[in-house]
Amino acid sequence: MTSRKVLLLLFLSFQFVASIRAQVPGFFIKEEVNKVKIPFYSSNSLIILPVSINGNTKLNFLIDTGVRSNILFSKKLGDALGLEYTRRLSITGADGSTSIMAQVSPINSIDLGPVEGRLQSLLVLEEDFLELESVIGVPVYGIIGYEFFKYNPVKINYDEGMLEFYKPGGLKWRPPLYRKMDLAVEDSKAYITAKINQKSGPKLQAKLLIDTGANHGLLLNQETSDEIKMPMIFIESELGQSLGGVLYGYIGRVNALSMKGLRMEEVLTSFPDRNSFSDVIKATGRMGSLGSEVLGRTRLVLDYPRNRLLIKKGLTFYSPFEFDMSGLILRKVPNEDNRIYISDVRPGSPAYRVGILPFDEVLTINKVPAFLWELSEIFKLLRSEEGREIQLEMRRYVGNDLTKYSDYKVSVFLKKQI
Repeated sequence: MTSRKVLLLLFLSFQFVASIRAQVPGFFIKEEVNKVKIPFYSSNSLIILPVSINGNTKLNFLIDTGVRSNILFSKKLGDALGLEYTRRLSITGADGSTSIMAQVSPINSIDLGPVEGRLQSLLVLEEDFLELESVIGVPVYGIIGYEFFKYNPVKINYDEGMLEFYKPGGLKWRPPLYRKMDLAVEDSKAYITAKINQKSGPKLQAKLLIDTGANHGLLLNQETSDEIKMPMIFIESELGQSLGGVLYGYIGRVNALSMKGLRMEEVLTSFPDRNSFSDVIKATGRMGSLGSEVLGRTRLVLDYPRNRLLIKKGLTFYSPFEFDMSGLILRKVPNEDNRIYISDVRPGSPAYRVGILPFDEVLTINKVPAFLWELSEIFKLLRSEEGREIQLEMRRYVGNDLTKYSDYKVSVFLKKQI
């Protein structure tokens, strides 16, 4: 065979592969390189990226391994972006009872800089049930799920706020110091098996969902196994925001969580209330999930095509797991310049004892105006050190009239409750 024929065959082969790739839904590197780096913004170890849909203005999206579909939180925004819809769906929320209506926009381009999502379907919510901005403090308009990971190994460096996105087959060897775990990808979600040493129950070999979009640490669903036991010491609390509303349950601890010999001690553990969604969870065979509070202490490679997770210790791996010591559940007023208000106050907590009430607004924290604080930094402060004094200037409104209010000052002394 002549060299000219060889070159022609190589060219035609490349064109054929490029043509096929252009027709397959997925995320691909734009240039012919082995990998690219994508910086991300991290709020409580959640991964937030600016993306452009169909060439429009960039919007913040959450990278979430716990979700199958790409989701846009607002149909008004979808209409403004010029999305086309083909059908309407009713979705059951994570509480098992809330019905959420959504439109399907089937063919879209999602641009992440060096990476592009081609032929991407978007589930567009008719009403924003998540309101993530109020929980994490920065505007987030949607979620990118399974499609981002299905063909490509993705390395997550939480310490540096960096993703490394590899071409298919681009990460053949295990990076130095990483440990390999089996990764089961079932129904578009990823699972590992970890060892859990409980406070009040037997040791568990637990199948756990990898959930980069959840801000808990370890979560155990009691309805999935009689071997899951609540610890003797726990508190009742909100557990997080999900499709369908706020999830409630209990916070406790386990003695240890071990992943391929990497052992974390005294891990904060969520035990959600049972609901009608529990049967769906049980059907997967999982006992719970790992969220960003655990994952963010590691460095990860999620390699769906080769069914493997590579893991090593991050810089904060041995940092103690601390829960809020004030009793305040804070929210940001959406679309406002860092106005912070009290969503709830845990009974018996330090904040409860000094008289702070739900819907009071935070004006200053340690004499620094609230609008200068990131919500994630306030969370860190409120779980920082037992006995620490937090000086607050607060505003209490009269009814729904924002022109009638009274201001007051209190000091909250942090105290461990779990």
